[in-house]
Amino acid sequence: MNLPRPLRTAAAPALLTATALLALTACGSSEADSGSGAGGTVEIRIPDPGNSGVLALGKKDGSLDKALAKAGAKVRWTGSAGPFAPAAQAMNANQLDIATGSITSGITSLAQRPGFKFFTAVDPDAAGEGILVKNGSGVGSVADLVGKKVAVNQGGTGEYLLLKALAKAGIPAEKVKRVYLRPDQTAAVFNAGKVDAWAVWATYAVAEIGSGKAHFVADGAAIGSDNYSLNAVRTGFAEQHPGVVKALYRYLHDASAKEKRDPAAYLNVFTDVGPTAVTGKAKEVQTAFTREGGTVDAIGPQDIERFEDVAGFYAEQKVTPDKVDVATHLLDIEKLK
Repeated sequence: MNLPRPLRTAAAPALLTATALLALTACGSSEADSGSGAGGTVEIRIPDPGNSGVLALGKKDGSLDKALAKAGAKVRWTGSAGPFAPAAQAMNANQLDIATGSITSGITSLAQRPGFKFFTAVDPDAAGEGILVKNGSGVGSVADLVGKKVAVNQGGTGEYLLLKALAKAGIPAEKVKRVYLRPDQTAAVFNAGKVDAWAVWATYAVAEIGSGKAHFVADGAAIGSDNYSLNAVRTGFAEQHPGVVKALYRYLHDASAKEKRDPAAYLNVFTDVGPTAVTGKAKEVQTAFTREGGTVDAIGPQDIERFEDVAGFYAEQKVTPDKVDVATHLLDIEKLK
């Protein structure tokens, strides 16, 4: 079943944003829990957001800590934002309290005794994810991928987008060779012509499209993607500090609506030069994607049905051995106190 999207009030990216490119490393201390700082303030461990997005601006102007202070908490920035799988492992090991990821990478992580729950949803990115090909490649449709090599991240967004695109086009998955690569290692392989296409999302697509040398042969809308972006919280933290989680949600929800209205204000927060800066045509691409994105919202019944559709698809495609029960790993943010 592919349900219509639930109505949202505005649009913007998820908790951790497109320019946070580094893998999650040095994830916090070895202490037993997030613990409390001076005066009993609760510390919530979140990967450093990098140079762009809601959290980057919240870090720079102090607005995030100000919002969390009302719930008796403050942020401890730790490590760097990156793929969800290592972030999930860090939450499972009690080294991290908050992370973001797609429902697709979330499902594969949920299949492995998770110590986290999802508490927000951002609608699938119809414009910013898809099957990327180089201009002049001769690949003009999904059907042209037959016999070709496509880079994907195993069990995550890339593999999902490719399999979903092939299924929609009626092409058996085995007719296309999947090349499993880490997203942060794929650009060089793609640009060297060692793969024919790259199933990818905005974090990495912006630079390639912005270069003027690549485009989506099919974007999320054409694929019919149900690839939500989700924010996860360590289960133990949510049980101990539900009010802090709710305060974080409110901040993200409100800030994401503001980002929709003024995307440029959330780009290049700390610097407009260097590898973390988004410049030139890429800045225009990112701004357009942000305007078309979705807000950070509470998870609703229609969202859950679409999550279950993705879980069923993953089981059918043998990405997971069985269908993962996503619903048991969700928090109703409105019921937290």
